[in-house]
Amino acid sequence: MREERIAKLKSLLEQDPNDSFGRYALALEYAALNDTAQAQALLEQLIGRDPSYVPAYQQLGYLFQKLSRRNDAISVLKRGMEVAAQQGDLHARSEMQEALDELTN
Repeated sequence: MREERIAKLKSLLEQDPNDSFGRYALALEYAALNDTAQAQALLEQLIGRDPSYVPAYQQLGYLFQKLSRRNDAISVLKRGMEVAAQQGDLHARSEMQEALDELTN
């Protein structure tokens, strides 16, 4: 089932490479399969293409946290919090602050 979703999302991205949600959803599918390298690459691509896409920072921060890449997680979460604050997304900012607090305490 997950492979079907991956295939469909890849097809959608071929049609529209700038589809931020499609790239994000594909990254989450790979993360669920523990293909962390592919998930990381997609999230980093997404941030490069659409630096205002707040969920990408959040998920990349969580991924780095899972991989015990503490400094990378802290850096990404801090950037994500800045972007979320600029957009008035206080909920996402709060969630990233909680993750940051776990890493720094």
